[in-house]
Formats: sequence, structure tokens, C-alpha cells
Amino acid sequence: MPIFPDKKKKEVMHAHEQIERLREEINEHNYHYHVLDNPIISDAEYDQKLQLLKELEKQFPLFVTSDSPTQRVGANPLKEFQQVQHEIPMGSLDNAFTENDIIAFDQRVRSRLNLQDEIVYMCEPKMDGVAVSIRYEKGRLIRAATRGDGETGEDITQNIRTIKTVPLRLRGKGYPSILEVRGEVYMSKKGFDLLNKKAEEKGEKIFINPRNAAAGSVRQLDPKITGSRPLSICFYGVASPSPDLPFTHSGILTVFKKWGLPVNAYEQEAKGVAACLAYYNAMKKKRNNLPYEIDGIVLKVNSIENQTQLGFISKRPRWAIAYKFPAEEVMTTIEAVEFQVGRTGALTPVARLRPVFVHGVTISNATLHNMDEIHRKKIHVGDKVIVRRAGDVIPEVVRVVAHEEPSSVKAISLPLYCPVCHSKIEQVEDEAVARCSGGLFCPAQRKEAIKHFSSRRAMDIEGLGDKIIDQLVDTALVNSVADLYSLQFEQLANLERLAEKSAQNILDALQKSKKTTLARFLFSLGIREVGEATAKQLANYFGELSALFSATEESLQKVPDIGPVVAGHIAAFFSEKHNRKIIDELIAAGIYWPKIMVTSHNLPLSGKIIVLTGTLQRMSREEAKEKLENLGAKIAGSVSRKTNYVIAGEDAGSKLEKAKELGIEILNEEQFLKFLTSAT
Repeated sequence: MPIFPDKKKKEVMHAHEQIERLREEINEHNYHYHVLDNPIISDAEYDQKLQLLKELEKQFPLFVTSDSPTQRVGANPLKEFQQVQHEIPMGSLDNAFTENDIIAFDQRVRSRLNLQDEIVYMCEPKMDGVAVSIRYEKGRLIRAATRGDGETGEDITQNIRTIKTVPLRLRGKGYPSILEVRGEVYMSKKGFDLLNKKAEEKGEKIFINPRNAAAGSVRQLDPKITGSRPLSICFYGVASPSPDLPFTHSGILTVFKKWGLPVNAYEQEAKGVAACLAYYNAMKKKRNNLPYEIDGIVLKVNSIENQTQLGFISKRPRWAIAYKFPAEEVMTTIEAVEFQVGRTGALTPVARLRPVFVHGVTISNATLHNMDEIHRKKIHVGDKVIVRRAGDVIPEVVRVVAHEEPSSVKAISLPLYCPVCHSKIEQVEDEAVARCSGGLFCPAQRKEAIKHFSSRRAMDIEGLGDKIIDQLVDTALVNSVADLYSLQFEQLANLERLAEKSAQNILDALQKSKKTTLARFLFSLGIREVGEATAKQLANYFGELSALFSATEESLQKVPDIGPVVAGHIAAFFSEKHNRKIIDELIAAGIYWPKIMVTSHNLPLSGKIIVLTGTLQRMSREEAKEKLENLGAKIAGSVSRKTNYVIAGEDAGSKLEKAKELGIEILNEEQFLKFLTSAT
């Protein structure tokens, strides 16, 4: 603390004590309000205390801390979300739809545990929101992330901090030094209605349902927008078991409440499958009267020891299941069918319906999924059909009720050419989805193709965000990715909300992006099922673009990890003249990469599976991953018996422990650097 004169020092110390006392009081009132649902002071008194704390912190800024109740909102808007690799994957649940499904689940659990007695389950409402993972270190909120693909999510820490029900600092004592909790961010029905009412008054976008509103809110680049939305959270578990935590799931939820982490008030234990079914029926009756949306219940084996014994299969826990409520169904008529082209070129038949009211929403369109579904359900234009909202979100046609007279119905057939760009429609054998072959050329795929092309892991054109791309396409300044390199300063500077400096920064970024790698370039093209790893395999195998142009499906299948389906996608992409034309335009615009010396197709680390964990000091994880993949290795997100090596940097977590358990070879950073040198 700075040195002050005695009188000033007393004043400062008094202020510090007052600030600390106010924080404790406010945090305690937050606990009573959000966790216990039992406020002990009025809203006006609470606001008065918070305002006094803000004034004191403004007067004495040296006492401001990141976990102060005043510091929930304040971060600057982000340019993009950073990726976060989950130390413990965020799995999803298997679904049950009937009582027999739940009985079968209970039988599987008891059979695997070799138990005859009834199992104690923890039952909880299945909140209809967005799953997040939040990490606390020494009681302070450090990081929050979305589920993403389960292995990697987006860093939404600044947005999660704005949610008043999320504690910035855990309450009390006894929590582990590192605690990663999982929860569901949701929006109440009342909050959702108010949000849409305000949006309607301002002429802004109306959200379809509370879940969509919650999902859109946590992914705002500006945390102030998230902070203005009526979001709440409900915590339902930890990332992984720990000796520092209770040995039952119900016990963990009990200590959550003590630590200030809100849990659902309707969670309860149930012994045996009959009690679980009774809980389901009770929640089904309460559903419409709850202040938030639920779409079913979740059952979890209560014993943590039993959970560990049961384990996971395909990232799904064997010890938990979601029992979904049946969707509301109504009858209407199909008046027409149109085919929409998605961002990946997939054609989706959409039924235009006679408008009908389903679970609070008027439905006039419903997905028919694909032609296989149309044939299986024998759907025609003019049929009377049953419609429901799958998962209470996406409208779909369930079945035909009655066919009209043959003269009044019309068969539905797949178009031969894309309804948007008129490229040929492809349908791979044994695949239900048909796709436009337009690739880089198709306007329906244009915006997404450009967004992918300019993304950080592709051509990395900094500053070229989604809204700018939308404007460029909507104003016809850009019709393909190649047009990006013809943009002029005046064109960019005239775009809405784009200053001259930002326009110049984009031009500089475009110029910088011209120097790339063949692997990045191939990935940027958005070829179906060609991700970063496959792009690197192709680059290392063929060495140059011209070799890929002439590659046959047979020769493509010689590349490691490329099978007949992916080979077919690659060959089809390069066979389209308009895709080749755009690639030629990109090369003519000045895009280039270092020549790759292909000495052998048997790379030193071909077939090796490697996992990276912890923080490396000499290079970033991305750099390490790139070096390993260039040597033919496959980088995995989790440790298994198939893993060959684990590279462990500082603060390595559970992956290191798993590697030790399985006896997998572990390399520290020095050993890893020597390993790279010897493999090169």
C-alpha cells in the first residue's frame, strides 16, 4: 500500500474496511437472494449498498478487485472468441422417451454394477438453456467456456461474469483449490417476454424461445449486451470427481449451495426406478407453471463411486440419462415444399404449412429433413399432417394423417440442380443428404465460405468479422473469396460503422494473409470434411496444388486417414470448373506459400497419436500441434490406451494423471524438443 500522512492513512484504512465490509454484505445478500431464494433486505436497500460501494471504489481505485460485485461488467468488446480446450470433456446425455427406456437404463446400471438392490438416483429438471463450464481457483472465478464440440469450447468468461447468479468468489470454506463446475445458463419465461417486448419496440430481432435467447446472449462479443439480458444459471455437477468433494451427487449439490453456487430447487433423490418415474410425472404436471422452460428430467446415479465404475461411452456417461417430455402435436396441411441450401451446400426440403399454433408459437414452416424421410413418411404436397416442435424448438412433420384425392396432391422430387446457383446436386450413395456442388461459387454458401476462408485457422484475415462480411456480400462488393483481394480503401471505408483506420487495417491484413501455407490454403477452401488435420496430410503428401488438381479418388485414398467418402468430396470439389476458377483467381491475386519438399509419404510420426496438455514455455500449443502434424502425427484431445505419447507442459491436469495410470510415455518440454529434433 502507498505511504500516506497519518491523517490520510486513517481515512484510507477506514475506507478499505468499509469497502471490504460492504462486499461481504452484498455477497451475503446475493447468496440469500439467488441461492436460498429468501432475500433479507429490500431491493432498494441492496441498490443503496451497491451504489455506496461503487462510489468508494471510484474514490479509492487501489482497492478495486476483479471479484468485487461492482466489476461484473466492464470489459471492452472482443474481436472474436478464443478457443478453450476442456481438460475434462463436456459430454452429452443419452435420451429416453418412454418408461421402458428408463426401466432398461436402470437394468443396465444394476447389471454393470452387479447389484440387485434398488439404485439411488438424483433427479433434476432438464433446464432448456446453454451448458457452460466454469473454473474457480482458490475460490475466484478464473474462466468460463461453452460446451462447443465437447473437447473445445469458446472462452465466454467476460460474459459469464455479468450474470448476477454466478458468484465471482465462492462463499465460505472447504472448496477445492481448483474447482471446475458445470451448469446451465437460462432465461426465465418472464425475462424472455420482457426482452422480446423491448426488442419489438425498438424494431430489433425477436427471439424464437428462451433457449435461443440465452444462447445468443452468452455469445455476444460485447459483455455489456450480455449484462443487459435477464440471464440466470443453475449448477448441476463438477467436471470430474475429487477426494475433496462429497461422495454422492446430492452431497455435491448441497456444498454447492454453501459455496454460493445456485442449484435447482426441484432436485431430489429417488430410490429405484418407480420413484424416478413418479418424479417425471410430477415434473410433467408442474412444467407449465415453472418460471423457466424445461424439456424433461435428468436421472443420475447418486453414488460418485458407482459413477466412476460405470464410466463413459462415446463421451456420454453410462450413469446418467435425459428423459424427455413428449412434444405437443397438432394437425395442419402441407401447401408447398421448397428446397433450402444451407451453408455447407446441404439441401433441406421445407414444408410450407397452413399456419398453426404449437406450444406457444405459430408455425408456418417445418423441416422434412431429406428425401429419405419424405419417401419413408409418404409425404405429398396437399397432405394433412401432424406437426410438432422437436425438442420444443424445431418444427417437423411427424406423419401423414390422411391423403387427399390423388388429383389434389403432388409428389415431391429432388431438384437436379441447385435452386440458388444451378450447380449439379450431388448425393453420395448411402447418404440421406443431397448437396449443391457449387462450393466457393454458390451464393447460398457465399457468406459462410468467406467467413471460413478468413477465419484465424484458415487465412487469418484479422478484422474481417461476420458483420463486415455480411455487408460486403449484401452490397455485392464481394461475390467470392477471390474478390476480397480486389477491395479498395474507399469501398471499405464507406461501409457502415467502419472507420478509415479499420478499413486500412483490413487491407493490411489481406496483404499479410497472402503469405500462407498450402495446408492453411486447402483448409480455407471449405472442402467438405477436410479439416485442419486432413488439409495438412494432403499438403504433406502431395506437396503442391497442381498434384491435387489431377489426383484421382484412388490416389487420394493413399493419404493417411482419408477414406473413399472424403476422397470423393475432394475429387468432386476440384472437378468443378467454377471452384478451380476461383482458386486460379486467388493465386493470381498473389497468394503463395513455401514449397514443400516431399521426400517420402511415410512421415516419421505417421500413425502416432499424441496428446498435448499444460502450458509450454518455448512455443504455443498451436505451434507444437502444427509441428507434430507436419511430421504425420495425429493430435487427440483426450488420453486413451491408443495414445502413444503425452506432451506435458506446466500445470498439466487430469490428462497427465490418466497417462500415468495407463503407462503411456510422457515427455516434458525438454524431452519434447529433443523428440522433435530426432524426428525431423
